[in-house]
Amino acid sequence: MRRTSKLFASVVTLGLAAATFLASSPAFAAGADPAFIERDKWLGIAAALAIGLTGLGGALGQGRAAGAALEGIARNPQASGKIFVPMIVGLALIESLVIYGLLIAFQLSGKIG
Repeated sequence: MRRTSKLFASVVTLGLAAATFLASSPAFAAGADPAFIERDKWLGIAAALAIGLTGLGGALGQGRAAGAALEGIARNPQASGKIFVPMIVGLALIESLVIYGLLIAFQLSGKIG
């Protein structure tokens, strides 16, 4: 009995959330200048490319860096201490570039509308 009441509560909550989102969009609908619509389209595409390409590049870079470090450790297990710390620093720098891409995407999406 308890499981069905939890399931029912979650379904009702999901239904109310969906109804709220669907009902609120006509309230904010208004006519806009076609030039702004064209600009917003390109800003949206630029934001999507910014986060997509930085995510792809970061994932490829981290994969190659970790793979090379693990291969080096596998060939010479005594050098694992000398390889591990620079690998972590390199992974952190790669991840910071992805975060910069995320910030650029946020800035571009903030200009939409």
